Amino acid sequence: MSAEPKSQSHRTTNNPFDLDQLRELIALMEAHGISEIDLRQGDQRWNLKRGPTEVMQVVPATGFAATSAAPAASVAVPPELAPPAAEDPNTVLIKSPTVGTFYDAPSPGDPPFVAIGTKVSQDSVVCIIEAMKVFNQIAAEVNGIVTAVLVKSGDAVEFGQPLFRVKLG
Repeated sequence: MSAEPKSQSHRTTNNPFDLDQLRELIALMEAHGISEIDLRQGDQRWNLKRGPTEVMQVVPATGFAATSAAPAASVAVPPELAPPAAEDPNTVLIKSPTVGTFYDAPSPGDPPFVAIGTKVSQDSVVCIIEAMKVFNQIAAEVNGIVTAVLVKSGDAVEFGQPLFRVKLG
């Protein structure tokens, strides 16, 4: 990676956790779809992982009425499950590209980026996901109309978690 020499030139021996280096590594991981980096130099080791670290258990639809609330420490589950792909082939999910906190508006009190019925294009910003104090604008990457918002502002989201349902068109 071209960032490696730059990172080494910024390395300080007094502080092994350089936040600029950490942000740079996270940005590189997101930009290139890398899920894990394990770096070692001398006695220093950085092991970064993206994506879900827990195995999520899928419960059949018939079991939802009998299930109890999840423990507070568990991963947040979207309020509604995505329909099977065969149900509507013209509907796609916009999924979280990273782990973080979902925000539906640019700042508190502002209107949401999108709502049900909003027409989006590939470049439309649909939300912000905060990861380690870095606010990442998430683009729709499809043309269509938002038919469902699957998470609430302030919810913790996992890598690959569905955020929105969009009808293509």
